Formats: sequence, structure tokens, C-alpha cells
Amino acid sequence: MNLVIDQGNTAAKVALFEGNTLVKVFHTKALTEELLLEVIREFRPRFGIFCSVRFLGTLKTLETLETFFELTHNLPLPLTINYQTPQTLGPDRLAAAVGAAAQKPATPLLVIDIGTAITIDYVSAEGVYNGGNISPGVELRFKALHQFTGKLPLINEEGDIPPLGYNTETAIRSGVIEGIVRELDSYIDEYKKKYNIFTFLTGGHAFYFESKLKNAIFADENLVLKGLNEILNYQRK
Repeated sequence: MNLVIDQGNTAAKVALFEGNTLVKVFHTKALTEELLLEVIREFRPRFGIFCSVRFLGTLKTLETLETFFELTHNLPLPLTINYQTPQTLGPDRLAAAVGAAAQKPATPLLVIDIGTAITIDYVSAEGVYNGGNISPGVELRFKALHQFTGKLPLINEEGDIPPLGYNTETAIRSGVIEGIVRELDSYIDEYKKKYNIFTFLTGGHAFYFESKLKNAIFADENLVLKGLNEILNYQRK
């Protein structure tokens, strides 16, 4: 059994895989030695992989596994990386790309992750990761409008989203949400024309935006976990 850990900016996922089958996922705000010890004692995984977008220090509990890897740009991958600064590339972006390519091999892919940040990455049909773009996520946009202005309130995505805001709250919400929708649809349109891509959507807001986009996409909230598991199995081969 494989232990797979995805530490994001604001939360973490701890997952167990049997082969390519996702058995269990734990969601936590704080990744602790106690939680990992409990999971390892209950499920007895032999192999593990860890992915983090922020430094957490050494997790001693993971050293009890038979084999364990941390995903960095130096780890062999089932994709070719075409990126000028691979050492600065977020490992979650790599994992999502691998997860998408494993599900749709020999297919040009656009991989969109809507979390704290929004990342949009392109993978060619030949299995080459070609980089992508990063922009603020949903909560960052709401917080920025509130923190860097004198009077705009802090709101969230819950509520009416009219074509044109009829008060300050709906003006902010429509501006943020519709702005993201138009942003993503424009990327998908552009890459469809160029490469006839298949689009994956993942991240904490994936299912929220799935029905709002005009383009057909495949939403998978566990894409990073599946990619990490694929990378772990690749090391074992």
C-alpha cells in the first residue's frame, strides 16, 4: 500500500492507494507527526511520497516506511520537463500534470488547478510538460479587494452572481467569479484551437467552477494525489 501526502498552502491531504486504486483520503489543516503515525499504524503502508508547496521541515514518522520520496525537480518523472527553472516549479503542478497524463496518455492536456492560486499548465501529447501560468485564486481576489481598498467589504463566493452587480457585494462577487470563468474559458478556447486539448480541472474550487465554464472539462479533486501515486510507482519500477 502507498502513502501519498499533498501539503498545500492552506491544507493537506493524506491518501492511501492500493496499486492505482484510491482507498482513503484524510483532509487536515495541520499535517502532524501524530496524524501520520495514526494512519501508518492503521493502514500499514510500505511506500510513500510527499509533496509540499511550503517548507515543513523533516517528518520523522515517514522514515519508518520501507521506501519514501519527497517530490522535487530532481526526482525521475514519467514526463519530460520543459521549464527554465525546474527548481522553482511547484511540485503540486508537476503531480497534477502527471496525474492527468496517466489518465489521458498521448493526448495534449490543459491542467487547471483552482486553489489558493490558479495554475494553468500545458502537457503535450508527447508527454512534455511545457509550463503554464499562475494567477490569484478565489479567496486571494476577494481578500485583495478588501485589504487594498478603503471601503470594499470582504465577501465570498456564496450568494447571487448577476451579469451586472446591483450593489457592492454582487459587483465584487460577479467581478471575481465571472472574471475567473472568462479567464479560464479564454485559455481553454485558445489551446483548443492550437492543440485540440483535453482539459482537467482540480483543486478546492474545481467542482464550483465545473458547471460555470462553457467548455467541457473533467473535474478531479484528487488529481494531484493520483499523480503523486503515479510518480511513486514510477520510482519503484
